[in-house]
Amino acid sequence: MRKQLIPLLLGLILAVGCGQASRAVPSLKLGLPIDCTLGQDCFVLLYPDRDPGPGAVDFGCGRMTYDGHKGTDFGIPDEETMAQGVPVKSAAAGTVLRTRNNILDRRIQDPDQTTEVKGTECGNGVVIDHGQNWQTQYCHLRQGSITVQPGDQVSEGSKLGLVGVSGEASFPHVHLSVRYQDQVIDPFVGIDAESGCQSPKNPLWKTDLPYQSTGLIRAGFSTQLPEIDQLWSGAFKENTLPVNSPAVVFWVHTYGMLKGDQEQLQLRDPSGKVVANFNQAVSDSQKVWTRSVGKKGTQTPLMPGRWSGQYQLVRGQQILVDHQATVLVE
Repeated sequence: MRKQLIPLLLGLILAVGCGQASRAVPSLKLGLPIDCTLGQDCFVLLYPDRDPGPGAVDFGCGRMTYDGHKGTDFGIPDEETMAQGVPVKSAAAGTVLRTRNNILDRRIQDPDQTTEVKGTECGNGVVIDHGQNWQTQYCHLRQGSITVQPGDQVSEGSKLGLVGVSGEASFPHVHLSVRYQDQVIDPFVGIDAESGCQSPKNPLWKTDLPYQSTGLIRAGFSTQLPEIDQLWSGAFKENTLPVNSPAVVFWVHTYGMLKGDQEQLQLRDPSGKVVANFNQAVSDSQKVWTRSVGKKGTQTPLMPGRWSGQYQLVRGQQILVDHQATVLVE
């Protein structure tokens, strides 16, 4: 009898052990948390930090993050676009746990201003429970825009509110954090990924999101050299400039510049003549950047007609950005 029991017990132990080993971690699949087209009218400007130490690296081994950053920042071009209303959407179905809707929208322009939002760094936000220990959090929404309440059931794509600049935000965006069992998960690599940027990836996104660590936010013309805070506010969207302007300036607002990248800007007058030219390597890596070239006016009016600008960003032998634009001077 004892000999017969031993194989039965071993079989039971093996069956239990196999059952435990095969039990998979429940998966969460995510849609975009913002109503836009990536690379056109919105951009991933910051990724989760994958460096466990004091350094910072994103999942693509790039620099579009900072030490301790725990989410993905989907940015829009400027505050003027924000004012028009860009919806924030639930990335997956679930139950709303918490909301906050009364924090003022004010873009952080100086590090000293961060002390003023201590305790409300997320700004206006929503936390959603997706079951099986999964949660998502949406931060920096526009004041008064949140349309859901705790206890509400939401579907993937349900509108939660609008993109804002509340809390500790230096540009208009929605910050998406993903958590499993209260641990932050990088949605670009998945739940079992090791730290660093070289581990195998099992992303949570329902559709493939390409790694775009460098690109153009927007470009245009102005009558003066623009500052980056003016660009984030939405300034300089004119389609025409007066002939008595003090200058014609072609500018670009970019992200993810790396040291050694080559920038090339040209400004041409209506006759096709190059009147301003810039061709130089980037001296230091930058998360966001602006560059401009211009032609000063003289005592006589500027040449009327259509002026044009061209910008190229080259890394090694690859052209990452190639953008052309025109403005009418009349």
